[in-house]
Amino acid sequence: MSQRIPSCFVLAVATCLVVGTTGAADEPTAQVKFGPPPAGYDVRREGVARGKLETVEYHSTTVGGKRRARVYTPPGYAPDRAYPVLYLLHGIGGDENEWARGGAPDVILDNLYADQKAVPMIVVLPNGRASNDLTARDPIPKQSPAFAAFEKELLADLIPFVEKTYPVKAARDSRAIAGLSMGGGQALNFGLGNLDTFAWVGGFSSAPNTRPPAALIKDHAEAARKLKLLYVACGDKDGLFRISEGVHQMLDDKKVPHVYRVIPGGGHDFKVWRSDLYTFARLVFRDPGTEKAAPAKQGDAPPAKTASSAGPADEGTPASTNVGPSGYPRVHADGRVTFRLRAPGATKVQVFTNYGLGSDGPWDMTKGGDGVWSVTSPPVAPGLHYYELIVDGARVNDPGSESFFGTGKPTSGIEVPEKGVDFYHAKAVPHGEVRSRWYPSKVTGQARHVVVYTPPGYDADTAKRYPVLYLQHGGGEDETGWSRQGRVNFILDNLIAEKKAVPMIVVMEKGYAARAGAAAEPKGKGFNFGTFEDVVVKDLVPLVDATYRTVADRDHRAIAGLSMGAAQAMQIGLTHLDAFSAVGAFSGAGKVDPKTAYGGVFADPAAFDRKVNLLYLHSGTVGLDAGIHRGAKALYEGLRQAGARNVVFRDLEGQGHEWQTWRYALHDFAPRLFQGTK
Repeated sequence: MSQRIPSCFVLAVATCLVVGTTGAADEPTAQVKFGPPPAGYDVRREGVARGKLETVEYHSTTVGGKRRARVYTPPGYAPDRAYPVLYLLHGIGGDENEWARGGAPDVILDNLYADQKAVPMIVVLPNGRASNDLTARDPIPKQSPAFAAFEKELLADLIPFVEKTYPVKAARDSRAIAGLSMGGGQALNFGLGNLDTFAWVGGFSSAPNTRPPAALIKDHAEAARKLKLLYVACGDKDGLFRISEGVHQMLDDKKVPHVYRVIPGGGHDFKVWRSDLYTFARLVFRDPGTEKAAPAKQGDAPPAKTASSAGPADEGTPASTNVGPSGYPRVHADGRVTFRLRAPGATKVQVFTNYGLGSDGPWDMTKGGDGVWSVTSPPVAPGLHYYELIVDGARVNDPGSESFFGTGKPTSGIEVPEKGVDFYHAKAVPHGEVRSRWYPSKVTGQARHVVVYTPPGYDADTAKRYPVLYLQHGGGEDETGWSRQGRVNFILDNLIAEKKAVPMIVVMEKGYAARAGAAAEPKGKGFNFGTFEDVVVKDLVPLVDATYRTVADRDHRAIAGLSMGAAQAMQIGLTHLDAFSAVGAFSGAGKVDPKTAYGGVFADPAAFDRKVNLLYLHSGTVGLDAGIHRGAKALYEGLRQAGARNVVFRDLEGQGHEWQTWRYALHDFAPRLFQGTK
């Protein structure tokens, strides 16, 4: 394992405003989410065909002597078959053996091939110091020139040796370069500086030897055209995080397609780098789009076509959404869920899944001798999912689970945890409060209910005033959705405690409204956004400013929402820029005419930037969000190409129209708000 980075190289970590990762290789600014590798991905399995890891020597004209490297050949390696090659570089304290000592590259790749998740490749692990006498024990200033000189040795000596010795495809499309820490900087420097040699480039936790972003790529258009994959990754607890963040921002600004992966809680260690190798190896040497960044199912387990009534391999744990001491449903380590219901008189019981558990349902339950019906599902995507039980044809809530207002009525919900992700959990930090208030509405002629989050310390300092985010739910949900399903209070508590977000008040209203005298509230496609718009502007904003300690001006107001609420936020925010300065649309920005939409706010990009501090667009990429993703991306790209700067587009690859997507969206959106108004 590489030595601990010396203090002179440890720079303050930048605030992480990106959640998950950036988009597919042909989408320069898209945001996607990579699921964590499955359990055991880096553990040697029995019964799996294994490749070979050997040590070789080659002559270096660069240093004038023999040099050593490790070479991995895949299972079933055949001299009459041509393979692509990955050059995988070590860190400042390592050598050609570092990956083998701490990274288990042969084990990771053997397992990937056994699961048919990677293209068979040869991997070359060289000593990244172009020197015959320097070692990891020498002072870093003395080593640095040798790391830089390795570029010449790589191109003039090592690649020719490999292509003469092994049956490889000697073309740029079949060469990849990646590395960790110091090697990550080398990979970015050498790969992006030699686009005629490499088409696939990856920097894992790249160190400060990485060239400054402005000098990293000479011709951005050429890079965008030639690169098959540019992968930049780092843990958000890594002291060198700012290096990767700076590279990502440059690539984003210059519209160079790349994947940007931020590992939540990740440090500068092999736990992160093994995960990066697993992810990078799945993406390289494939045609764009043939490998998804994250499976819809947790843990990369192959989805079953039907649920199983057999007992799970592990007993699982009761879901956090269970009622009181209820033992079921239970969530297993691989994301499967076991449901049970005692119904001795029933003749058929199923789990209704189409609200989010999966499209392959309903899942048939099996009746036991004690009258208890049970089923264990395939792996379920992380997050909060609505579901029901079907008992002899009648859809009912599960008495073991909490219910949430989410399908136009209270409906059972289950929380499936995401491994390594806790930004929406209740942590040991100061907490704000979620308050309930009724108020009279002049627009509807009725009392209306609003849920308000006040940040930690709100009641302690009675002189302090706060900016306000108005945050809307989706269709079929209500004003309790963001606090119950979305966990907005915990997300904000944690961001504020980490000093990543400005303390703010969050106001959540029910997004349906009928004018005074109307017979009933519109339903379905008849949602009356115009009436709700008047409720917000004429009733709600004045109420909040009069009741809570707000900073009552447009620069201190933002409006956002998910799905239906995203459409409302766009309509209200962009047509009332005297009241709001920032707008967020999560899974809800559709196709629009940039010349006429929202009163022509997009027609003049310069005027748009003066009026709108932030337009934030976010979506998943599958299911209902697939079309939304296309619309949001088209709007973003149109605005950026026209010259607008105050627009951001993020997405989560493999995620759909669900609460986990919107939690990630809020976690990325909130830190961007009110930064100039602290």
